Amino acid sequence: MLTLDRLVLTQEGFHLSADWTVPLGQKVGLIGASGAGKSTLLLALAGFVAPTSGRILWDGKDLAQVAPGNRPATILFQDQNLFPHLTIAQNLCLGLSPRLQMTQEMALKIDRALARVGLSGLGLRKPGQLSGGQQGRAALARALLRARPLLLLDEPFAALGPALRAEMLALVAEVAAETQATVMLVSHDPQDIQGFADRTVLVAQGAANAPVETAALFAHPPAALRAYLGEKSPKK
Repeated sequence: MLTLDRLVLTQEGFHLSADWTVPLGQKVGLIGASGAGKSTLLLALAGFVAPTSGRILWDGKDLAQVAPGNRPATILFQDQNLFPHLTIAQNLCLGLSPRLQMTQEMALKIDRALARVGLSGLGLRKPGQLSGGQQGRAALARALLRARPLLLLDEPFAALGPALRAEMLALVAEVAAETQATVMLVSHDPQDIQGFADRTVLVAQGAANAPVETAALFAHPPAALRAYLGEKSPKK
């Protein structure tokens, strides 16, 4: 279970607060205007941004002194973080061994992960030899190998077309259900959020609001979400 306990993040000209809990295995969307703090919140969860105050807890344990590589989280960025000079298998190996010391057991795990995301037989190719969708699948395969219970998605499939993006999110949802991982997805596309997230966090006006059931949030959007969606306020 993820708990943000009176969390405050501040940077130059920026302030964000959050105080809520996410149960294990839930899919949570984060939506809001650019610059509102969605990505910064994910970076804090992953350990790359230190809280100004408050705590980030996983199963009751304060993560303040836990290095990013030792946290129960994996984060996927829009650029996929695949090294172009390494093969796909080597890129995946980094999820298991930062020194690229691939054992036979690791090679078998990598082959299984590639098969799971539909990339069987492509381990020896380099990222530039794959399509955008295949690169997204490779990045997801590496996340599977890390087997962390918290998966943070910072628009990793934003460059893909709507159909392929929906396919990738469906694959994430399928894998998350199998592993009981908690997933947090940042997206600027309301359709992505509505199709994927059980609950959604509206990030606006310096606050990451408590997660609300996604269907209910979009059925009765608050003023900040209406403004983001470009909807007019309902007549009284």
